[in-house]
Amino acid sequence: MSQDRPVILIPGKMHPRALERMTDLFDVRQIDGADASLITPDLATGVVGIATFNKVPAALMDALENLEIVSNFGVGYDGVDAGHAAGRGIVVTHTPDVLNDEVADTAIGLLINTLRRLPAAEQWLRDGRWVKDGPFPLSPLSLSGRKVGFYGLGRIGQAIARRLEGFGLEIAYHTRSRRDGVAYAYHDTLLGLAQAVDTLIVIVPGTAETRHTVNAEILQALGADGVVINVGRGITVDETALIAALEQGVIAGAGLDVFEREPHVPQALMALPQVSLLPHVASASVATRNKMADLVVDNLVSWFKTGKGLTPVSETPFTRPAR
Repeated sequence: MSQDRPVILIPGKMHPRALERMTDLFDVRQIDGADASLITPDLATGVVGIATFNKVPAALMDALENLEIVSNFGVGYDGVDAGHAAGRGIVVTHTPDVLNDEVADTAIGLLINTLRRLPAAEQWLRDGRWVKDGPFPLSPLSLSGRKVGFYGLGRIGQAIARRLEGFGLEIAYHTRSRRDGVAYAYHDTLLGLAQAVDTLIVIVPGTAETRHTVNAEILQALGADGVVINVGRGITVDETALIAALEQGVIAGAGLDVFEREPHVPQALMALPQVSLLPHVASASVATRNKMADLVVDNLVSWFKTGKGLTPVSETPFTRPAR
């Protein structure tokens, strides 16, 4: 890296480990949020990189005339306008792979919690009801014998599927195109997948194309024993339709780690006994978040040192022009 320390902008908060490392390596500037109106003239010309928790709109990019790289904390980057970045030749990087196992483990736990109602059973014990009222009611659902469909089968989806193979479950999937080297049954439509399974694991990015694709029709196709697990993005599931399906017995249960308007969760959803809800914690262990923080910084270091990001998103496969 050159003697001049590249100016890196942090719009809002950043993981403490990433912030500490960046402060040692770069000229770090922070503003309150991803708001172009907060960009001063010196930032407008001086900033060459951004480190972000998944929020960089086009207007912020355009306020920074020399911006070269956006390093995103998270595998999902729906809050970064990657298409606009591509048009300006700005590379966007993210943090894939380092969180796959953690998210996959959480998805399995969420599935079992939903089917066997383990959080409710623990609360039954803690409230003294085992002594007062007797054994916790039998769970109406079981993992055994279920047919699991994956809406999305990327790195994390495949990690979840491999774990479910150990339970002896039948696995199928729907993606835009068939995955090479994958033996699971493929369905070319989400509706076809929903009709063939009773458990739908949603692990697709949150985009305009995937918004509310898990809708009333899909839930109806899952059937009365159907269960939805979402560890992808909240906007892919129509929460209004999901609540109605749960209230009316159209499906049997749901396990959600993500929601449409985080951190706000509909009261109607929280009131339902057949759902298991988590506050977007799938990758939230100290070890995994530290790995993600390191990759955010390592992408910046690599860009300014070698001219290449370590993990660029598909829309921005750029290298740095020679300086």
